[in-house]
Amino acid sequence: MILDIYSVLGWAGAILIILAYIFLSTKKLKKEYVLYHLLNFFGAAGLILSTFTTESWPALALSLILAAISIGYIIKILSVKPSYKELRIE
Repeated sequence: MILDIYSVLGWAGAILIILAYIFLSTKKLKKEYVLYHLLNFFGAAGLILSTFTTESWPALALSLILAAISIGYIIKILSVKPSYKELRIE
């Protein structure tokens, strides 16, 4: 089985979202950290590319919503909470 670039991007996106969730659950990241939302955004971006090419419309809609939420929180964090601009994992 050979994976095309869109499958690879989809798998990478899924892994990034799972990592973000694991880091949040284990308190390595906080929801106020930009890195948490960047992981979710780039994960969603990978899934967007993958699901668009496979025409998986419900998964595409979910990924678009997740990306939009991530962008919204990144903007909010960077404009309101300067003490949470750090990108590091504790």
